[in-house]
Amino acid sequence: MIGFLEWLTKRKKPLSQMTRAELRRQELLLEKDRTRMLNKITKLGKEKQELFERGANEKMPEVRRMLAQEFEMRTTEQLMHSRQLNIRSKELLTVSRLRMLRENADRAKESGKLGLISQTDILKLGRLIESDAVKSEVYQERLDEILSLGASVDEGAAGLSEAGQTVMAVWEKMDAGAITNREEAFDEADRSVRERQATPEA
Repeated sequence: MIGFLEWLTKRKKPLSQMTRAELRRQELLLEKDRTRMLNKITKLGKEKQELFERGANEKMPEVRRMLAQEFEMRTTEQLMHSRQLNIRSKELLTVSRLRMLRENADRAKESGKLGLISQTDILKLGRLIESDAVKSEVYQERLDEILSLGASVDEGAAGLSEAGQTVMAVWEKMDAGAITNREEAFDEADRSVRERQATPEA
C-alpha cells in the first residue's frame, strides 16, 4: 500500500475533487492494513510469551541467551508495528473525517468546502501523523481544527438528540483507535444513552 501522504499529494485529482467513493475505498484499505498490523502485533505477543516460558524452563545458559535474543527481537518488531498501527489509526481517522466532510458538502451542495484543505494543511497533517508524541485523541482535535469540521459536524448531528450524539462520539473513538474492543464500545454507548435518557426524569 502506498504511503498516505503520497496518496494525498501525488494523485492527479485534487483532494477537493475526490468523491465519497474514492475516500471510502482508501478508508477500507486503511482498515484492512490496520487489522493486519494488529494481528501481527498479537501474534508477536503470543510468540514472546512462548519464548519466555521456554526460557523459564531452560537450564542451559547458551540456550537461554538465544531465547533472550529472540525475545528482544520480537519486542523490537512489536514496537515497530505498534508505531505503524498508531500511524494507520491517524490516517484512517483523517480519511473518515474527509469522507464525512464530503458527505456533508454533497448534501449541502457546497463542494467548495473541501477546497479549504491546502497543501500546507496536508503537510501539517503529515507531521502530526508521523509524530509519536501526538496521540490519537490529540490528533483528532488537531484534525478537526485543520479541516474546520466543527460546523459541518454540527449540521450532520442536528437531527440527533444528545443521547444519539454520545453514540456518535463512541464510534469516533473507535475510528481513532481509542476503543478497540467492540463489546466495550457497545457497553459505553449503551451506558451513555441510558444515562442521557434518564436525566430528564431525575
